[in-house]
Amino acid sequence: MSYYVYIVECYDKTLYTGIATDLQRRVKEHNSSDKGAKYTRNRRPVKLMYKEELEDRSSASKREYTIKKLTREKKLSLINA
Repeated sequence: MSYYVYIVECYDKTLYTGIATDLQRRVKEHNSSDKGAKYTRNRRPVKLMYKEELEDRSSASKREYTIKKLTREKKLSLINA
């Protein structure tokens, strides 16, 4: 099973990083249901800006942690690479 690390841009231009197995479903949840992260619930709509596919949950979690530590500028560089 593949895992995705993703970055969405919220309505207020902030960036949110997460992991998912079904990326389309997860972005839809961020935009339309209570299953979206608390952070994104009041910042809808969100737009998918970046995705990275990894082979297992452990790798995805480590990558998510690494990306979350980046500055906004470095996240934007990653998105635009």
